[in-house]
Amino acid sequence: MTATGADSEHALRERVLAAGVHLFTASGVLLALAMVHFSYLQDVRTVLWLFLAAMFIDGVDGFLARGARVKTVLPTVDGALLDNIVDFITYAFAPMVLLWATGYLPDGIAGGAVAGAVLLASAYQFCRTDAKTDDHFFRGFPSYWNIVAFYVVVLELGQVATVVLLLALAVASFVPIDYLYPSRTRQLWRTTMILTALWFVGYAAAVATLPDTPAWIIAATLLYVGYYTVTSIVFTVRRRGDERSADGTTSGATSRAADGAMR
Repeated sequence: MTATGADSEHALRERVLAAGVHLFTASGVLLALAMVHFSYLQDVRTVLWLFLAAMFIDGVDGFLARGARVKTVLPTVDGALLDNIVDFITYAFAPMVLLWATGYLPDGIAGGAVAGAVLLASAYQFCRTDAKTDDHFFRGFPSYWNIVAFYVVVLELGQVATVVLLLALAVASFVPIDYLYPSRTRQLWRTTMILTALWFVGYAAAVATLPDTPAWIIAATLLYVGYYTVTSIVFTVRRRGDERSADGTTSGATSRAADGAMR
């Protein structure tokens, strides 16, 4: 085989691999379709398993995409846009269908209004150009509505509590807290990834034991939620302090330079 032929075969393999990664990401829309279907069948457990499958795909497709160099090999396909489309449907739209269809939200227009408020807030979150910072934090509540729906189910929250929780988190989408991006935030990456993996195990155990999930399993998963929230707030405070210090240093340097120029 000539060098040109070998290069062509290698390029073809790369394109096939990259296309396979995009297909893997896109398979999330099929899970979303199943989520909606089983929500209307009142099969909550199956929907929660599908949430877990979607989170698994979302958790690993970024690693696969970077490994397959999809931006370089298939530059005409926007993998980030594809990922956002899938995430919006599986992380926001399908969870609201689950909660509304299974009675965790009020019937009729009242439940639709709450679900709609969540979806509007999530749509805003997904289209923000600064939704993800350059150093890999989510800015504002990162539309983890599938996780919220999971806790609504396992904690057996009533309609009032569910509505309050959803609306509070919808507002949090607009609050500039920097939340950990578990697979990419460099600070405490190893600790966060280990705890995230354990949380997935706890999630699976909770779903497998529904409707009588032991309280200790739920409590163990909530410890991770506490770690994630507190750590995100601490990092936000530190980052804002660093930004103010940097601004003060820059302003001081600019002022001194101006004074020097006037002299």
